[in-house]
Amino acid sequence: MTPEPTRRALMRPIQLLGLAFVAALFAGVVTLVSMGFFQAHPADEIQRALVLALVVAGITFIVTLLVIALLVLVVDPADVTRTIDRPLLLPPDDAGTPRGAGETGDADADGASGPSDRA
Repeated sequence: MTPEPTRRALMRPIQLLGLAFVAALFAGVVTLVSMGFFQAHPADEIQRALVLALVVAGITFIVTLLVIALLVLVVDPADVTRTIDRPLLLPPDDAGTPRGAGETGDADADGASGPSDRA
């Protein structure tokens, strides 16, 4: 019997922090570029752009970390190793039934019986 993976093994905390840091860094750089930080401006505009970029990066870091942590909590560790051999978007009772197998005739959803009825 193989041991079941734990939540910690699903996504290690360093990976959570790394992904959140990369997202925050990206958001900060986009903010700096959009505010013209890398162009010649007065010192007060550069300082304003830097402060805003740090605020945006901090908010992005926290939100990304919370969202990823909540998504990891949704995953059941037993489901990670279990093989699913059915369509995921169909309910479990309809897994073996092909779509449209229970319908009679060739009628479309709007009641037309074929291309000859369309003008």
